[in-house]
Amino acid sequence: MNDVRSFFQKQFGTIPLRIVQAPGRLELLGNHTDYNEGLVMSLAIDKYIYMASSPRNDGQIELTSSAFAERDTFYIDKIEKNPRTPWANYVKGVLLQLRQRGVRFSGFNAAIHGTIPLGAGLSSSAALEMATALTIRELFPFTLTEFGTALPPARTGNELPPLKSAEKILLAKIGQAAESQFVGANVGLLDQISSLFGKAGQVIQIDCRHQTVTHNPMVPGVAVVVCNSGVKHDLSAGEYNELRSHCESAARTLGVKALRSINPQQLEASKAKLSQRDYECAYHVVGENQRVVFGERALLDGDVSQFGEYLFQSHASSRDYFKNSIPELDALVDIARRHPACYGARLTGGGFGGATINLVKAEGTWDFQQFLAKEYQVRTGLATEPWTCSIVDGAR
Repeated sequence: MNDVRSFFQKQFGTIPLRIVQAPGRLELLGNHTDYNEGLVMSLAIDKYIYMASSPRNDGQIELTSSAFAERDTFYIDKIEKNPRTPWANYVKGVLLQLRQRGVRFSGFNAAIHGTIPLGAGLSSSAALEMATALTIRELFPFTLTEFGTALPPARTGNELPPLKSAEKILLAKIGQAAESQFVGANVGLLDQISSLFGKAGQVIQIDCRHQTVTHNPMVPGVAVVVCNSGVKHDLSAGEYNELRSHCESAARTLGVKALRSINPQQLEASKAKLSQRDYECAYHVVGENQRVVFGERALLDGDVSQFGEYLFQSHASSRDYFKNSIPELDALVDIARRHPACYGARLTGGGFGGATINLVKAEGTWDFQQFLAKEYQVRTGLATEPWTCSIVDGAR
């Protein structure tokens, strides 16, 4: 937090009144299941978006980011896209959604600093959205309900009461709406929920149909290693929305609201009704939901080897059926499979670039990281620096 505090002071000449942080996430299992009302397992990790802020009284909002040279300044009654600052759209989208729900706010200055690698598929966008919502809550306290707003929370000393689960879900929906309606990526709720509901050392289990969240402990002695392919992904580029449209088309043809309602036997029985591409996407999503169910049991039983096999299976399905992998991600998973300390590996996030998640025996982590980096450069010519992450608490 010291970095964002110093950055704010350098940009605005004063110290910030409030600072919030929101972690990135890793999708452990359940690829593209969230918008299909499915099941997901995820982790909140120790890479963050930090936002430092102070109110101002002229109705103007000024945003600056340590990752981009151009700052953005606009008035609260004229929140529009600025082609020179596309990164600010995630903030603006949240502001518009909050206003639609009756949250009142005035002008403010905000400085943003992040440690989440951009374009790595670790959901810096959702972390920025949640940091924005929490910043407004800190500066202009509000309470969200299903029907709008209620009496704002009172501070105890300098602290607001922690968010309850129901309000976290509402904030996640605000982030989702901001990204789909303002940014242009028709995402599910996985990323925002993961950033808000993280618990140190715990796997987040999300039921996207019933919008419930539970936690289970990660098996001890297992390290989580992230490896960035070096190929940036962008959910607003169009491939993500195309995959979602295939899933929705398959669900319509099968006569259900979402693919969550279909099991493998039903899918195979109705295969002839579907186009080839719709079938491939449905096959992946239906299989992912099963892998999450089986994966939860494996983790509860402490069977990390079996859980790792589900990760490998998930990546193969992404590669062969959903087709959201790329050669660089395939190479990382193939290399990881060859190391004796690796339990399992797969792409994490939307795909088309980004990173892989690897579950590794803790005592073999350093050797695994060296092996992965060396072999990846030999195979692709690209440099990468795998890193071990910690599983952390959610946004605050």
